[in-house]
Amino acid sequence: MVTTLLILNLIAAILFVASVMMKGMIQLRIAAILADAFEFAASAVSLSPIGIIKYMITLPTNWLRLTQMLQLVKRTELAAASDMSMDWLKPFMHLRKTTTGQVIFNAGDKADCMYMVASGQYRLVESGMEVGVGQVVGELGLLTPSNTRTQGFACEQGGDLYEISYDHVRELYFQNPEFGFFFLKLTSRRLLENIARLEAELARRPAGPEVAAQPAL
Repeated sequence: MVTTLLILNLIAAILFVASVMMKGMIQLRIAAILADAFEFAASAVSLSPIGIIKYMITLPTNWLRLTQMLQLVKRTELAAASDMSMDWLKPFMHLRKTTTGQVIFNAGDKADCMYMVASGQYRLVESGMEVGVGQVVGELGLLTPSNTRTQGFACEQGGDLYEISYDHVRELYFQNPEFGFFFLKLTSRRLLENIARLEAELARRPAGPEVAAQPAL
C-alpha cells in the first residue's frame, strides 16, 4: 500500500509540475486533469476524506473548463471555414439596450469593445453603411495601433447589441492559441468583406458633378 501510494503521489507531482510548465491552456487542463485523477486515487488509497472531497471538486471543474475550451475552438474553426458568423462569441458577450437616435460611438473615440447586432437598425455614420442583425462592428479596433474608432456608429431604430470588451477577447486569445489564430483569420476576412461592401456602396452612389470646362483664353 505504501509503495502504491508513493507511486501515485509521484506521478501526480510530475503531472502537476508539467501543467505549470505548459503554455497552452488545453494542454494545461489535460495535465491538471491527469494530476487530479492520480491525486484522487492516492487520497482513496490513503482513505483521506479531505483529499477525496478536494479532488472530487477540482477534477470535474478542470474537465468542464477543458470541454468549454474545446467547444470554443471548434465553434471558432467552423465559423472561420463557413459564413464568418460570430455567434460562437455570444456566451462570452452581454446584451446592451439601445434607443432610436443613440450614438454608440463617434469617430476618433477610444475603442475598448466590439459589438454584434442582435436587433434594431444601425448605421455607420461617415460611410452611411447599414449594419444588420448578426453583423459585427468594432472588432478591427482591437488590432489597430491607436485603438480608435475610424467611423461613428448610430442606432436608427432601438434594439439590442451584444457587447464584449477587448480585455475579454484578449483573455480568450491568450488562453488558447487556436482561438487566437482563428480570430485573426476571421477579422482578416471581415476586413476584406468591409472593403468590398464599401466599394459596392460607393459604386451605387451617383457620380458627382463634372468638372466645369476651362474658360477659353
